[in-house]
Amino acid sequence: MPAERSNGSEQIPLLHEEDLKGTKTEQSRWRRRSWSEWLILCTLCTVGIFAVVHDLWSRLHGNATLPADPKKAAKQILSASPVIDGHIDLPILVRARFANNASAFDLNGDVVGHVDIPRLKAGKVGGFFWSAYVSCADWAGYDEGADFLNSTWRVRDTLEQIDISHVLISKYSDTFQPALNSKDVKKAIKKGKIASLIGVEGAHQIGNSIAVLRQYYTLGVRYITLTHTCHNAFADSCGTLPEKWGGLSPLGYSLIEEMNRIGMLVDLSHTSDNTARQALTYSKAPVIWSHSSARAVHEHERNVPDDILALIGTGKGKKDAVVMVNFAPDFVADPGKANVSAVADHVDHIAAIAGKKHVGLGSDFDGIGSTPVGLEDVSKYPDLIVELVKRGWKRHELEGLTGKNLLRVMEGAERVAKEIQATGAEPSYEIYDKRTDLPMRGRDL
Repeated sequence: MPAERSNGSEQIPLLHEEDLKGTKTEQSRWRRRSWSEWLILCTLCTVGIFAVVHDLWSRLHGNATLPADPKKAAKQILSASPVIDGHIDLPILVRARFANNASAFDLNGDVVGHVDIPRLKAGKVGGFFWSAYVSCADWAGYDEGADFLNSTWRVRDTLEQIDISHVLISKYSDTFQPALNSKDVKKAIKKGKIASLIGVEGAHQIGNSIAVLRQYYTLGVRYITLTHTCHNAFADSCGTLPEKWGGLSPLGYSLIEEMNRIGMLVDLSHTSDNTARQALTYSKAPVIWSHSSARAVHEHERNVPDDILALIGTGKGKKDAVVMVNFAPDFVADPGKANVSAVADHVDHIAAIAGKKHVGLGSDFDGIGSTPVGLEDVSKYPDLIVELVKRGWKRHELEGLTGKNLLRVMEGAERVAKEIQATGAEPSYEIYDKRTDLPMRGRDL
């Protein structure tokens, strides 16, 4: 039995000198091969990590490689971040043309107006706010009175518009998916569905009642426009009438507080400049302009002036917001001059004053009588993105424009609502001081 020598706790047999030489040679070869393999592995890992970091850096700084062809670039951008439009008036078209009869037309076909499912898909739409709009009382032939107290059926008609929105979303559930918050929107888009949110276009539609606001929220409404083309019990409109409140009324401040508490977005389209300034300053949550353009580009009372755009942002004294550009030709340019380029001018201007993180798209399709040349319906959004690619907009900036800026604002409003609710804040019980029915008198009991 060969002699053995100790190597710690193990015992190994002694080797002949030639065996030892061979073993050392094999060990040397093994070491060289191991080091080579380790070097290759490290190199591959380094290259892989660099590629990931470079791609992330590029995306964050807008330099991720895009196709040289603007059309292909737009397609790539919209595939990653489809359009979320802040304001589409399909429900009022259905009311006007079909008396809210969902069986009288097929959204999978060629529907009159600017919106149907084939065109939504062609336009790379990932979501939109269905506008549950009904007109101001005078437009409908009603006299609501100086204090807005006469019955005008505005709440009933709004409920019907919310209802037809839900009916259509459910009927075409292979295309649309209800969304109540930013997470729902992202989930719908991830599934290839069109996220469907609801907005109410004017506080004249809540019957002077903050309680009605809460019930709309329960029914799925996620923004209220503070006014339409008429003043109401809460705020002044941008219409040509003399101001009534000088901006927000006392009840209007309470309305904004309650909207912040429940997570209802404050929409400042259609409002007077004073209303917009006061609401932007007073709201604890980020706000939106669901369908407004830039007044400096084209003079119109419905567009946002530069001094208000300058109040938007995330710095000291500013409020996060998104201004979603309206396509209505009257708001875009002089007669006969509204086209894709003119709309892009509004996008550029809002971005220049407020920042590219604060601009979005709110077409007003199906709510406008004509359209800009080149933006005739919802299938044409890619052409606007092409124009902006040509103007040097980067990938991440365009992804913000098409939807991510709006989602950020929604997330901000949702966060504020959670914070307020966590304090135990009660609902607002404020009553419009012009009402005579509350508190009830003995004879009414």
